[in-house]
Amino acid sequence: GMSPSKLFSQKKKTQDTQPMEPTGNSPDSSDRKTGKKIVASSATVKPNGKSISSSAIAKTDVSSPVPVKPNVATDLSSVHADQVMLFRDVSFGPREAELRFRLIHFWEARNPLTKTLIGQEMLLIDEEVRTAIQGFVPAGRVGTFDLTDGVVYKLNNFFGSRSKVQYRVADHIATVSFTWNSDLAVLDNPPVPFPEDRFRFHGYEEFRANCDSKGDLYDYVGHMKLVNGQTISDHIVLDEVDISEKWHICVHVQTHDGPVMKLYIWDKAASDFCQKFKSYGGTPIVLLVTTVNPKHLGGTLALTTMSSSRVFMDADVQPSKDYLEWLSSNSDIANRVAAEVVTKPETVTLGEIFSYIKQEGSKVAWFECTATIDDVVQGSAWYYISCGGCNSKAVKGPTSLTCNSKKCGKREVTGVAQYLTKISVYDESEQAVFVVLGDAGKELTGKHASALVVSYFESNAGVDADHCVPVPQALLDAIGQKRRFVVKVSDHNLTGKTQTLTVTKILPPEAPQPIEHLEEKANPSRGFEDAAGDMVRKASERLESGEAKRPKSG
Repeated sequence: GMSPSKLFSQKKKTQDTQPMEPTGNSPDSSDRKTGKKIVASSATVKPNGKSISSSAIAKTDVSSPVPVKPNVATDLSSVHADQVMLFRDVSFGPREAELRFRLIHFWEARNPLTKTLIGQEMLLIDEEVRTAIQGFVPAGRVGTFDLTDGVVYKLNNFFGSRSKVQYRVADHIATVSFTWNSDLAVLDNPPVPFPEDRFRFHGYEEFRANCDSKGDLYDYVGHMKLVNGQTISDHIVLDEVDISEKWHICVHVQTHDGPVMKLYIWDKAASDFCQKFKSYGGTPIVLLVTTVNPKHLGGTLALTTMSSSRVFMDADVQPSKDYLEWLSSNSDIANRVAAEVVTKPETVTLGEIFSYIKQEGSKVAWFECTATIDDVVQGSAWYYISCGGCNSKAVKGPTSLTCNSKKCGKREVTGVAQYLTKISVYDESEQAVFVVLGDAGKELTGKHASALVVSYFESNAGVDADHCVPVPQALLDAIGQKRRFVVKVSDHNLTGKTQTLTVTKILPPEAPQPIEHLEEKANPSRGFEDAAGDMVRKASERLESGEAKRPKSG
């Protein structure tokens, strides 16, 4: 058996020796509306002049032919009696014409669920610069054609298929499908220059408008603010082990002074990103990623790479160079927006949260929603005893509390009560159960859990220390309140282990009740409670300063 590439080169040699016949059916390119002379004809051996720069079409004087090197003529003779067709003339149906193009990039198309190979997809560009077209090799023929990114080819015999509706990477209505009789060969010494690449950029607004539409895939260029949560700086190190385990990288990106977005880079694009990132002398800042898909992830607009995506940085390609130039003269604008702004969660209904959980491919995410508190779920404790040092659950030993977390490594700890309160809520669309943790509980009642627990034991002096404190009035008073919650959709929600949503923040009510009124209603012994609150505050300060012990004040 002979390798496909050898076969082609053999075929090519025999073709090259055939004399070329004028066909007489070539379209006269001078009558085209563009007024540019295009080599579309195989009737003459000398091409009538046209020159192209890699980034723009250079207008040439129609009347003056460009001098031609002799070897170009022999190459043209391989066209036998066929005309060379330009992409703009490609329509539906079988075609015997010859196409000439640069293969910008090719990739595998697989069924997202079964991972079965559907075929190879390609992005092709012809000499006219403005036209790119998608190519397709069906699964059964993958491997038959010798493909290399960046090479200029000629293709005889193909089928103009209708371009797919979803995830297109070129504007053309047709796709060049390789058929049983397709003949592909490298075009040596192309008679005209073929552009190197072609991009279609979208900005924030356009991505937002097309979010979740599964439509055309456009390219993104901008600068990086954070890579996997780390600020871009000279000593940033990518954790490649972590990346290879997760198979993705999250980059916060921004174009000019627009909104910050999250860009998720997956699979091969992620390993390309790592290699490029490391290969630069300094730390690269400009990122260009092709064919990204705009989606709602975690309540914000995110861009995700597809199998067709390629990654460029700083000076790799012309548009990234141009952006780098803009950036160097406008660094003040670029640095204006803090990367954190992007993390503001999207406002949704409970129903939308549950449908997000059911969606295929959903990730851990945060949402904001408004809901009315219907009840505090009774029958389970509304608090837990945490280690005062690290907030992990403290373990009750025979005589004292201990903390088993690696972080603390402490044997004996001070127990601090923390909120772990289940509440049932509803909005116009759905009912749900929320679990309110830690500080979010204080945002609900205005009090620390530990203060409420201490005050209960204060007013019920005879009660055993192990006694479970009943749900305090301060929590019951929240029933009927309509509040804004930030909730987290966790792995447990996504795997179906639980439907209970974790509340990470409760925003202040629109018309806040005065705190004094709440406190009077909740508890007579205020003085003691404030002291307990101070203790907790001190504990959390100590936590933040990372000191194990600090001399007690006063």
